[in-house]
Amino acid sequence: MSMPRDAHEGRTEVDATVVGAGPNGLAAAVTLARAGLRVVVYEAAPAVGGGAATRELTLPGFHHDVCSAVHPLAFESGFFREFDLVSRVPFVTPEVSFAHPLDGGRAGIAYRDLTRTRTALGRDGKAYEALLRPLVERTARVATLTGSTLLRVPDDPFVAALFGARSLEQGSPAWNARFRQEAAPAMLTGVAAHSILPLPSIAAAGAGLALTAYAHARGWPIPVGGSQSIADALVDDLRRHGGDVVTDAPVSSLDELPPSRATLLDVTPRALHALAGRRLPERYRRALRRFRYGNAVAKVDFAVSDPVPWAHPEVGLGAAAHLGGSRAEIAASERDVARGRLPESPYVLVSQPSLWDPTRAPAGSHTLWTYTHVPAGSTADRTDAVIAQIERFAPGFRDTILDVSSRTAVDVARHNPNYPSGDIAAGAPDLRQLVRRPVVSPRPWRTPAPGVYLCSASTTPGPGVHGLSGWHAARCALRERFGIRDDPDLSPRG
Repeated sequence: MSMPRDAHEGRTEVDATVVGAGPNGLAAAVTLARAGLRVVVYEAAPAVGGGAATRELTLPGFHHDVCSAVHPLAFESGFFREFDLVSRVPFVTPEVSFAHPLDGGRAGIAYRDLTRTRTALGRDGKAYEALLRPLVERTARVATLTGSTLLRVPDDPFVAALFGARSLEQGSPAWNARFRQEAAPAMLTGVAAHSILPLPSIAAAGAGLALTAYAHARGWPIPVGGSQSIADALVDDLRRHGGDVVTDAPVSSLDELPPSRATLLDVTPRALHALAGRRLPERYRRALRRFRYGNAVAKVDFAVSDPVPWAHPEVGLGAAAHLGGSRAEIAASERDVARGRLPESPYVLVSQPSLWDPTRAPAGSHTLWTYTHVPAGSTADRTDAVIAQIERFAPGFRDTILDVSSRTAVDVARHNPNYPSGDIAAGAPDLRQLVRRPVVSPRPWRTPAPGVYLCSASTTPGPGVHGLSGWHAARCALRERFGIRDDPDLSPRG
């Protein structure tokens, strides 16, 4: 793979190399290329995308998102705002961001309109609105606060205090204090459970409150053409600015890369340890070995003949639905996972993007995307458990199934090495590890090896399709390795 040096200019043919063509690696590459650098990305898989990939997993013509499906951070991420993603990728934003079905044909419905949500929630509506309204009115500042290292002095101390106090409340045993009914707390728990952490917990509450605030601000958008559209937009911009992507190119050592002044790695700390070896001091390598990975997901994708027949019809209007019943039931399910057990009544995250995007399935048919939480490294096929949980809230669903693609946690890890043992967060996102991700530092993307940066979801700010880890790492490299102090213009006109 090595490339010759340019004898006339006294520098390498490549200014920067990136390993990994997931959203963070591509965000890093775009940022470097926009600064005028020559960038090459190496991806082990046959195609780009990582956590933002779309593939035919069931029948021909049925296009399924391999990992992420619904993208609140497409609108709220600081990187995607600078990149102006919404002008490059068409999105559909349903009027219902998420729904939470309950037994007896009931449901909590999170409309984009917070006032409408308050009205629908009845007795608990005012309490739900009081919790969220201050955050909904300040979502850009919430996104800035949660989109960088927790060691950074907040730009807006008031928002930091506001967000922190609410996260502490909803992450503690007092989380039910303001509620009297079932739907509102269940809705909040369904979103917090995205974190795959025991509930209640402060980190899960913070993630859940941010995502719920986004749901009532600009909504939870679905990209037309699947999550792959986001990755493709990044690759298109990279190539327009002189960069390139090489697929089917696994890298097992940094010595295999062409000489460059900066190397950015969209990999886990475990992989960084293997790639860099003795280039890293022993103290840092110990920190990488101590990095903790979290529990996992098992994924089940369906080709179906019809929309899901929800008992509460408005559940089908949501970009996503959270299944699992009451707050107490979901908390019990997540505790089972944390203890290494498969829940009998699992939490299941569901989305049916083909309702809004006809490119996902042949005319008259639909795709259905689901995942459920399992212990790390589980080999359990959860197809039957997922179908049973959907049937609980949508009787007759089983009769619509045309085909199924199931992946265990081990299969998920095999598909993407950045998900060790099926951990799609690339590291447990609890409070301690959000501060030390992967080390305690105001610039956690920089490693002790000169010119080597870590830019994956294993760094700050953590999991999600947001590109922020790559953006932060690239800006750090621009300043430290190339003396470029001003951030490059990432907009389509830049």
